[in-house]
Amino acid sequence: MTTGEVTGHRVAAAADLPPGGSRAYAVGDMQVAVFRLRSGELRATDAVCPHAGGPLADGQTDPTKVVCPLHSYAFSLADGSCHNGDYAVRTYTVREEAGEIVVECG
Repeated sequence: MTTGEVTGHRVAAAADLPPGGSRAYAVGDMQVAVFRLRSGELRATDAVCPHAGGPLADGQTDPTKVVCPLHSYAFSLADGSCHNGDYAVRTYTVREEAGEIVVECG
């Protein structure tokens, strides 16, 4: 693999993540939180809140953000920016392919 190449990682069966559900997955040497919104759309961010290490997959979501369950920092599911602090998380392209959830990381 060349530097900067994006790799798709199959993390789970699509049926294992119902609408409104979320879960953290190991992707290479990182943890990624994957969210299936109630609309069925998939979103993915870093799994750990940069403020105090909270598990973002356990946070509350709406169509635009996830809220950390520890201290209520809210992160955009689109770009990872924090709505109420000076923190940010990475976001990842995620899709359903052949019945599996695939997260792209590079």
